[in-house]
Amino acid sequence: MPESSPTAPTAITPEAEQLTASVKALQDAFEEHRYICSDQIATAVYLAYHLHKPILIEGPPGVGKTELAKTTADMFNLDLIRLQCYEGLDESKAIYEWKYGKQLLYTQVLKETLEDVLQGATGFAESVGRLHEFGDIFFSEDFLEPRPLLKALKAEDGCVLLIDEVDKSDHEFESLLLEMLSDFQVSIPEIGTVKAVREPPLVFLTSNNTREISDALKRRCLHLYIPFPEPDLEQRIIEARVPEIPPELRKHLVGFIQELRSMDLKKIPAISETIDWARTLVLLHADSLDPDLVRSTLNVILKFQEDIDSIDNEIPALTSRAASRR
Repeated sequence: MPESSPTAPTAITPEAEQLTASVKALQDAFEEHRYICSDQIATAVYLAYHLHKPILIEGPPGVGKTELAKTTADMFNLDLIRLQCYEGLDESKAIYEWKYGKQLLYTQVLKETLEDVLQGATGFAESVGRLHEFGDIFFSEDFLEPRPLLKALKAEDGCVLLIDEVDKSDHEFESLLLEMLSDFQVSIPEIGTVKAVREPPLVFLTSNNTREISDALKRRCLHLYIPFPEPDLEQRIIEARVPEIPPELRKHLVGFIQELRSMDLKKIPAISETIDWARTLVLLHADSLDPDLVRSTLNVILKFQEDIDSIDNEIPALTSRAASRR
């Protein structure tokens, strides 16, 4: 396959050039797609696009890491190819697998025509040589089942490759990624090196920090950490995602979430929970955040019963402090 230029930007279209003309242009484009991001996030994507580098995005669950990749694909009108990582993930699920059923079928056909194949062959060496020719066919691209990493390299118009929750995979799997992340290619022993067809993918890796990521993988990536947002940013996110919520209620619920994040909870509510809670309050036609309403909807933002029980007596004080937040 033809090699891709290591300096060519992904998805070279007039629209893409306009979107990536500056960090501010990219940030505005994200906002138009209802992803409200900080300067740091917009800068990281801008650099990844122009420097042709993968981004390793770390941070707590639910802060928008996966959504960043999805929105980028939507914004550039590119296919999103997602690889969900888990313990025991290997190359047969991540890179490629042979179509064993098809190989077996063709083997049976070959057995039935073996006499025709060997017709005219003189001696054992020539017969084996003819059989070897067919053996090579069985391990060609016609019998190859591409998995997410190989699919991303074969995407002719480029794509966004999301390697989600890479920290859940094994260290051995990280080693499989190194060639892909540095040279946008993978090695298949039976075929050789497969490089990006034309436009290398724009790669996002996410991690919830459940374990340390290797230095070798980090060296190949730009690093981006997405923390819990500040109140003003979170209000903008809610306004973009749930525009129908009243401004005062939006301010109040964000203040309540910010109060919860300062407490010792088993799982602190993230942006995704804030959005879900805002949609819940709209669905319930709420116009204010009172203690009874909070108690009846706490299961939307707190995922452990012990957390719900631990704050029950403090709900009146929390709602009062949330309302007084500036």
